[in-house]
Amino acid sequence: MAQVAAIQMVSTHDVDANLEEARTLLAEAAGRGARVAVLPENFAVLATAQMLECGRREVGSEPVIRQFLSEQARALGLWIVGGSLPLARRPDGSDIADRVRASCLVYNDQGDEVARYDKIHLFDAMVEDAHGQYRESDTFEPGNQVVAVDTPAGRLGLAICYDLRFPELFRALREQQVEWVSLPSAFTWQTGNAHWHALIRARAIENQVWVVAPGQGGDNSSRRRTYGHSLICDPWGRVVSEYDEGPGIASADLDLALLRQLRSQMPVWEHRQL
Repeated sequence: MAQVAAIQMVSTHDVDANLEEARTLLAEAAGRGARVAVLPENFAVLATAQMLECGRREVGSEPVIRQFLSEQARALGLWIVGGSLPLARRPDGSDIADRVRASCLVYNDQGDEVARYDKIHLFDAMVEDAHGQYRESDTFEPGNQVVAVDTPAGRLGLAICYDLRFPELFRALREQQVEWVSLPSAFTWQTGNAHWHALIRARAIENQVWVVAPGQGGDNSSRRRTYGHSLICDPWGRVVSEYDEGPGIASADLDLALLRQLRSQMPVWEHRQL
C-alpha cells in the first residue's frame, strides 16, 4: 500500500500566493508519509483573464508553474499530480493561437514530467451563484486523449473536474487497467452540494477503482465559492478520508489488495453485455 494525499486549496488571483500555499501543503503531505500528492484544479492560476498569458509562458523557456512542480517533487521525494494549469501547446507540439488546454501534469519523485492529460469535457453551464454563467470553451480547447500512468500507488487514470459527469471516460480508463483515478476539481458550491459525493461514489463503485478527488474549497473571490470536501473513496464506494472546507489534506493508503478482492468477488467488468 502507498499513501496518497488529496490537497485542498482556496486559490485566489495571486499566483505567487497560490504557489506558496501549495508548497506548504505539499510539504505537509510528504511529512505525513504520502508517496503521491494530488493538487486541485486551477491550483496556481484561477482567474480566467490570466489563462492565456500564463499558458504561453508555461510552454516557453521559463515556465513558472512547471518548474515549481518539478522542484517540489524532487525536493520532497514526492510524486505530484499537478491539478491543472493552462498550456498554449498541444501534446503533439503544435501551438494554440487563441485558447489554451487545461492540462494535468504528473511528476515523479525525481522531478521528471511523466504524463500529461488535457481536460476533455469543458464546463459550459448556468449555475445559480454570483458568477452565474461558466463557459470554459471560450478559454480552453478540449483534449482528446485518455491517459494512464504507473505510480507508486498503482496504475493511475487522469481526469479533471467536469469529466466526473461522463462515465464513458472512466470506462475507458478502466480499459487501460487503472487502479485509481485522480480528479482535481473546482466544483461550484451549488453543483458540489448537489452531486459531488454521489458522482464520485458511483464512478468508484461501477469501475471498482479508488478515486482521489482534491478540490478548491472556500471563497476564492467575491463571486466564486467552491465546494471543497476533498475526499478519497475506495472501490466499494466508501469515503475513507474527507476534508470539508479551507486549505487542508485528505489522505489514505490505497489498498490494492482490497481492490483485487472486490474485483474477484464481484467481477462486473467480465459481466458487461453492451
